[in-house]
Amino acid sequence: MKEFDGLVERLLSANIYLEEAIELLERGMIERTLASTEGNQSEASKRLGIHRNTLQKKLVIYGLRAPVERKPAARQSRPRKRKAGAA
Repeated sequence: MKEFDGLVERLLSANIYLEEAIELLERGMIERTLASTEGNQSEASKRLGIHRNTLQKKLVIYGLRAPVERKPAARQSRPRKRKAGAA
């Protein structure tokens, strides 16, 4: 706990705001966890205690992964007619 108190003191003395400090800690933890899991995002998210989708969003936010282009939702068509005698 003393190490953490020292870290807090260094951040404050360096005029680093809370939001920036959180980003530094979060990014560092994500990078180290991904390195220790050899890039396995499912395992990394378990170790970090966050959902895999949250990890993937944070990877994009911190520039650790390019955003994935999603295909547009499939267009819904009319329901198919049932064949005669089908249950």
